Amino acid sequence: MKVINRKTLWEGKFLRAVLVEYLDGRPSEGSAEPDVIRDWETIERVGSRGVVVIVPFTSDALVVLIRQFRPAVDGYVVELPAGLIDKGEKAEETAHRELIEETGYAAGVMDFLISGPASSGSSSEILDVFVASELSFVGIGERDESENIEVLMVPLDMLDQKISELQAAGNFVDLKVHGMIRLARDYLAKKQGKA
Repeated sequence: MKVINRKTLWEGKFLRAVLVEYLDGRPSEGSAEPDVIRDWETIERVGSRGVVVIVPFTSDALVVLIRQFRPAVDGYVVELPAGLIDKGEKAEETAHRELIEETGYAAGVMDFLISGPASSGSSSEILDVFVASELSFVGIGERDESENIEVLMVPLDMLDQKISELQAAGNFVDLKVHGMIRLARDYLAKKQGKA
């Protein structure tokens, strides 16, 4: 199996829809042909080579989350700070920049955690996830005109309860919040020799 062609169907300011033709090594029903060409619709970012997600922890065991309106789901979503990697920018640089822009916190330490696709069935987007620690408040950075972000400081030992409360109040919670916080917490425990 391999991609053999890509065709842009439309392109906007931030996204493009692409028709991907790929060679499927399995024959279709009733065909003796060993390879079949299939189509797949996908979305790609315009002007960006990926996305960073930041899991920020304060020294007093708070995790820093954000809440913002997301038109795609017509509602408010509780998320981890994140942002697009600009062309020519390293992922770690983006993580530092986006953390300040969205939360007002600068990280003394920014550790790479994991990388992978966010929604491989519909998007080519790859996420680079970082753990931010040794935070200091420096003030909210320059946000994009569409960003209206509320910063949420949540005690780690009350995370599940707070998420339940936010969901009960009608908010969506990005599923990455659950998994990435646990991965990051385990990573920091190992780093500090507590695992």
